[in-house]
Amino acid sequence: MKISKETFGVLSSGKKVFLYTLKAGDLKLCLSSFGAAWTSLFVPARKGGDADVLLGYSGLGGYLANEPFLGVTVGRFANRIGGASFSLDGAKYQLEKNDGNNTLHAGRRGFDKRLWKSEAFEESGGVYVRFELESPGGDGGFPGNLKVEVTYGVTKSNEVVARYEAKADAPTPVNLTNHAYFNLAGEGSGSVLSHEVCLYSSSYIEVDKSLIPTGKLIPVRDGPFDFRERKPVARDCAEGYDHCFTIDGDVGKLRPCAEVFEPDSGRIMKVFTTQPGVQFYTGNMLANVSGKAGAVYTKHSGFCLETQHFPDSPNRPDFPSCIFGPDRGYSEKSVFAFEVN
Repeated sequence: MKISKETFGVLSSGKKVFLYTLKAGDLKLCLSSFGAAWTSLFVPARKGGDADVLLGYSGLGGYLANEPFLGVTVGRFANRIGGASFSLDGAKYQLEKNDGNNTLHAGRRGFDKRLWKSEAFEESGGVYVRFELESPGGDGGFPGNLKVEVTYGVTKSNEVVARYEAKADAPTPVNLTNHAYFNLAGEGSGSVLSHEVCLYSSSYIEVDKSLIPTGKLIPVRDGPFDFRERKPVARDCAEGYDHCFTIDGDVGKLRPCAEVFEPDSGRIMKVFTTQPGVQFYTGNMLANVSGKAGAVYTKHSGFCLETQHFPDSPNRPDFPSCIFGPDRGYSEKSVFAFEVN
C-alpha cells in the first residue's frame, strides 16, 4: 500500500490544492482536496494492464469550472429540491435556483466548489484520505451549522470505500454523495450504452418534466426500468437514464446496490451502500466536455451511480427522512468493489 501527496494547483486566494494518490491491491485512486473529488481510478483489465475508468480533467482548472460535476462530492443536498425551497419546523427556507425553478446539488457554490481540509492515513488493510468541511448556518439558504467529514480510500481487496459523516447544531436537510462518472472500458473510450447493468431495485421514483419527484414509486417489473437482471444499458431505452432507484433491503444496512460489467475489458464493478436510493445517470447531458489528455466527453461517455437519499426529500415527508440535527447524526457508507471476468 502506498500514499503520495503533491500540489495540484493554487487557487486565486493563494491556497494550495492537494492531489493524493492511493495505491492498494490492484487499484490506484487519485483525489483532489478541491471538491473532495475523485480525479482518476486505475483498474486492471482481462488482457493485462490497467486503465483510468473515471471521466475527469487533466488539471485543476477543469474542476474550477466543472459544470457536469465530474468526480466531485456534492452537498449539502445532492440532487434536486423542487421550487428551490422547503419548509421545516414552521419556517420556509429559500434556496438558490440553478436548475430552472429548482435547486441542483445545493446551488452554484455547493460543496463541490469548496477547498476541503484533507489528511491521508492508513487503516486496516487500506489507505484513505479524510476530507473535512464546515458549512455555516445560512450557507446556500440551509439552516444550521454543519460539520462534514468524508473519507475515501482503497483497500487490498480492490474496493473503493466512501464514508460520509455529518453533524448539525439544528435540524437541516443533509444528502451527500460522490458524482463520479465511470466508463469501465476506460475514460475517453466512447459510449457506455453497451455496459451491462444490474440494479437491486424493485421500484424507481417517478419524476415530472423538470425531474422533480411526483411522490410515486413505480414498480420496475417488466419495463424499461427493470434492471434486476443484468442487461445492456440501451436495450430498452436508447436515450439513457437519469432516475433515482430505490434500493431493496433495509435502509441503513450495507447491502447490494448495483453491478456493472464491461464486456471488452472484463471489468466488473459491484456497488454496496447503506443509502435509500441510487441515481442512475448515463451522461445524457454531457456535451463536448474537454477531458483528460485531449479526450472529449459527449453524450453517454460515462455513467453515474450516485448513492443517496431520494431527490426533493425535504418536501416529501413520505420519503425516508433527510432531516438531521443535534439528536440525529448523518452517517452513510458506500463500497465500489472491482473484479475482472
